[in-house]
Amino acid sequence: MTAVASYSAAGPPMQILMAEDNPADVRLMQLMLREAEVPSELHSVPDGEEALAYLRHQGKYGDAKRPNLVLLDLNMPKRDGRSVLREVKADPDLRRIPIIVMTSSGAEEDIRQAYDAHANSYVRKSGDLGALKEIVATIERFWFRTAELPRA
Repeated sequence: MTAVASYSAAGPPMQILMAEDNPADVRLMQLMLREAEVPSELHSVPDGEEALAYLRHQGKYGDAKRPNLVLLDLNMPKRDGRSVLREVKADPDLRRIPIIVMTSSGAEEDIRQAYDAHANSYVRKSGDLGALKEIVATIERFWFRTAELPRA
């Protein structure tokens, strides 16, 4: 039997890694998660190389907490999200971490490639604050309160 993490307002905070090169998007996500019913800690990295270093506890991320969920932008410098997604899902130590591709791209090819690389979901970012609130609320409801996740 696999141990699963149970999250509630009284439980341990969800650990979320956001791989995003736009600081404004990171700040918005921080604000939205503060309103969530389930406590969470958002950790952010600005590019794909740092995302992999964080997940592998390399360099300055040696003491990083293993995330329960990754929010991954596709279009980042140094190493894009497509490459990060493929590498994480090919790694037996990391592949169970759910990855939500959260990007501005609505290109059918990007969507197909993300799911072919085993993304757990694909969400288009919205510039509309109300729509973004709904996206974050939906992520919280499903990933924090409905889905059973393996322990970090």
